[in-house]
Amino acid sequence: MLISEVARLSGVSTKALRYYEEIGLVDAPERSPSGYRDYGEDVVNRLGFIRSAQALGLSLGEIRGVIALRDAGETPCTHVVDLLRRRSAEIDRTIRELRSLKGDLNRLVERADGLDPTDCDPGRVCHLIGAT
Repeated sequence: MLISEVARLSGVSTKALRYYEEIGLVDAPERSPSGYRDYGEDVVNRLGFIRSAQALGLSLGEIRGVIALRDAGETPCTHVVDLLRRRSAEIDRTIRELRSLKGDLNRLVERADGLDPTDCDPGRVCHLIGAT
């Protein structure tokens, strides 16, 4: 398959596909006599895995590690479960941080409701942000 067909079937841009080749996520394909990339059918499956893994929040480095295990003939399931557990913990941390930030924002909005803009110190950009 030509790169444009692979891109169409996989939903991955040709630019991304070339980048994935460059960083080793996808093997470089054979070249046709005229120099065009000639991909095998398996590349679409690999690109589907890459897209799905990215959608779960795995980094390209993590994805490369999973692919390396598979390419070495190992079953990467245990490694993938560890990655997914870590990603889930990261999301839990982010949710806690966002809830805390939301509380801070709500407190500032409540404070703003009781302030008179004419009392704003002209020497400061905004008396709400950075105020103690």
